[in-house]
Amino acid sequence: MKKTIIFLLFCLVTVLAQAQTDTRREVELVTDSGTIRIALYNETPLHRDNFLKHVQNGDYNGVLFHRVIKNFMVQAGDLASKTAKPGQQLGDTPEAYSIPAEICFPKLYHKRGALAAAREGDNVNPERASSSTQFYIVWGQKFTDKQLEWAQERMDKYTDGKAKLTPELIETYKTQGGTPHLDGSYTVFDEVVDGLGVVEKIQKAATDGNDRPVNDIRIISAKVIK
Repeated sequence: MKKTIIFLLFCLVTVLAQAQTDTRREVELVTDSGTIRIALYNETPLHRDNFLKHVQNGDYNGVLFHRVIKNFMVQAGDLASKTAKPGQQLGDTPEAYSIPAEICFPKLYHKRGALAAAREGDNVNPERASSSTQFYIVWGQKFTDKQLEWAQERMDKYTDGKAKLTPELIETYKTQGGTPHLDGSYTVFDEVVDGLGVVEKIQKAATDGNDRPVNDIRIISAKVIK
């Protein structure tokens, strides 16, 4: 009887531990274009914890979406953008550290609404380490079979043929949209669970020659809500 009770307690602890692992932390980004709620993946713990740290420290309060490309993505997180002058080029602010890549493809991929870490190019960053603060939210487009063939060719080039689109991903990119050509090269670490319409609105903004919105689009506040 005693052994049975111990075994049942062990099973309960295991189930609770698994439930804790499956629970995803959520963050609310209040922007001047609307509110975006995102859920962070537990499969990328270094990026998850780093993002939560910045949110809890208030680092994202007041930053701009400094790089916006229609039918592609919206990027934020350059801390110097808080005090940027009109027309100032942004995105190259020095950072104290980077985060080791946690690329979990094909489980985590660049579907519409995915949030990934920005980074420097392969020529200076062959390990594909992530920016400590900058991130982008995917909008992308819906892909045809021919466009997906192009995307796979690009993926083959930049991942030495290691990243392959699965039938499930192909269907998602055809019906929901995204940026498959980035798969296998950047760390995807969370996703939009509410407010995708806000992302759609931001990615349509008029921009200058550096892809910075002509009229500033700002994250007013960021807070952990779960």
